[in-house]
This record gives sequence, structure tokens and C-alpha cells, in this order.
Amino acid sequence: MRKITTLLATTAIAGMLAVTGASAQDKELKSIGISVGLLGNPFFVATIKGIEDRAKEINPDVQVTSVSADYDLNKQVSQIDNFIAAGVDIIMLNAVDAKAIAPAVKRAQNAGITVAAFDVSAPGADVTVMTDNVAAGRKACQYIIDQIGEEGNVIIINGPASSSIIDRVEGCKEVFSAHSGITVLSDDQNGQGSREGGLAVMQGLLTRFDDIDGVFAINDPTAIGAALAAKQLGRSEFIITAVDGAPDIEKELESGSSLIKASASQDPYVMAGQALKMGVDAFQGNKAAEDTVLLDPELITADNLEEYKGWTDPR
Repeated sequence: MRKITTLLATTAIAGMLAVTGASAQDKELKSIGISVGLLGNPFFVATIKGIEDRAKEINPDVQVTSVSADYDLNKQVSQIDNFIAAGVDIIMLNAVDAKAIAPAVKRAQNAGITVAAFDVSAPGADVTVMTDNVAAGRKACQYIIDQIGEEGNVIIINGPASSSIIDRVEGCKEVFSAHSGITVLSDDQNGQGSREGGLAVMQGLLTRFDDIDGVFAINDPTAIGAALAAKQLGRSEFIITAVDGAPDIEKELESGSSLIKASASQDPYVMAGQALKMGVDAFQGNKAAEDTVLLDPELITADNLEEYKGWTDPR
């Protein structure tokens, strides 16, 4: 009799688990909140498009709300709290600070919201999809070495303390430090990841240093600002590399006259769309075997520009 009772209990539990699993998988995606570093950056416009397109495939009626943190931690924390209050299903997060965003992420998860990080990591996020940014920094800075040789003066224009930027600078420094003849003149100036910030920082650096061979900018807008500063001050003795592979950089490379010579490309549309798909799986109770995916960057130069599938190509 005991064996029969045990069998019946086991069967009942299995049935309950099956129902629970089915209900989790059947959870409907109704609302998504997206917080990005800076909506003025075409990179983030492409990420939002990737999220929206994948979300509409899952539920054409899904509500998607996108906001810009403007690289302000307090502003992004407030945005996350607003998403929590609104009861969104998934928060798609481009964290502006690699560490300090952790409590906000935890609050969202405690409220039953799935947090999917893209482009940069966020402590405790359910899933993360981003470019291998260390590799991106290495490739962009190795190009500088390949062009200027084993000796020279170089500059790194830094940016906000997001994981992607920290990783890019780390990869770049690995390359430069492997060559004893390379002198890093500056690596701590924050260009804010923007054209205006890159312009302002580079203007200051050009007044301080009269012998520069190479400049690594942490993203394309920063590089474009740095190139503009050089043009304004009549400086053209150095080359610039960056990370992103943005449409504006394609134009710079195509011109043949820009100081910007290479960019380690990302695919923001695919990256963010993949993060959304993984986020939906987590939302429905299907945890991925690997919760972090790194995408390989490709170094884009004038030589391979024709083969490059850029951000605006049809998908």
C-alpha cells in the first residue's frame, strides 16, 4: 500500500511540474523597457531597432518603451525603478556603470522582472550579449602598431565606466604594453563616448602634446570628435582608430582623407536582438546553458570596407 501511495504522489508531483513548466513557457510577452547609454548615438538606435523587431516577431502587440540614460547613473537607476513600477516583463539594459547598477538590477529581479544586458555587462543580469570588447580594443590598437611601428607616442581617449569601455581600454593597453618603444601619453581623459566629448578632450590633448603618432578612441563618435579637433588645429601627423563600425565611420574610411583609419566593428542590431530572445527564454523559465554570449568584432579599414555588412544593411 505504501508503494502505491508513493507512486501516486510521485505521479501527482510530476503532473504539477509539467503544468508549471507549461504555464511558464506560455507566459505572454506584453511589455519591455529599454534603457540605453545615449539615444543620440546611432549605435543605440540600431540596438533598439533590433530589440523591437525581435519582440514584434514574438508578440506584434508588445509595448516597448525606450529611454536614454545620457550616461548618468542616477538617471538610469530612476528609469529602472520606473520600469519596475510599470510592471514590465523584461528590462533591456545597457548599463552606464559596470558595478554601481547592481542594486537596481536586483530590485527589478526581486519584482519578478527579467533583466537582459546588451553591449555591456550588468552585475546579476539574467542574460548578457555583447561584443568581445577586449578583442575589439586589441584589434584597433594592433592596427596602430602595424602602421607606426615598434616606437611612437600614443593616446587613449577613455570614456564612461561601462564594462565595454573598460574592456576595450584593457585590450588596447595589452597591445601597447607589449612594445617597449610605445609611450602612452594619456589614457584617463573621458570623452563621454560622444562626438562633442571627443572634440573637447582632443583639443586639450593637442595643446599638451606636439608629437603624437596614434590615437585610440573608445568608440566611433569619440573618434570623429578627435578628428575634428585635429582638423581645427591643423594637426595631421597621427592616425586614429576606434570601435563600432558605425555608418559615419564607413564614410570616413571611404573618403581616403580622414585621420580615422580603422574601427573594430560591432553589430548592434543582431546583438540586442539576440539578447532579447535570450531574455524572453529566461522570462518563460528556460534558462540558457550559457548566460553570457560574446560576439567577435571585425576590424574595418578602407581595404575591406566593400565586404563589410554595416549597421544599416537590410536584415
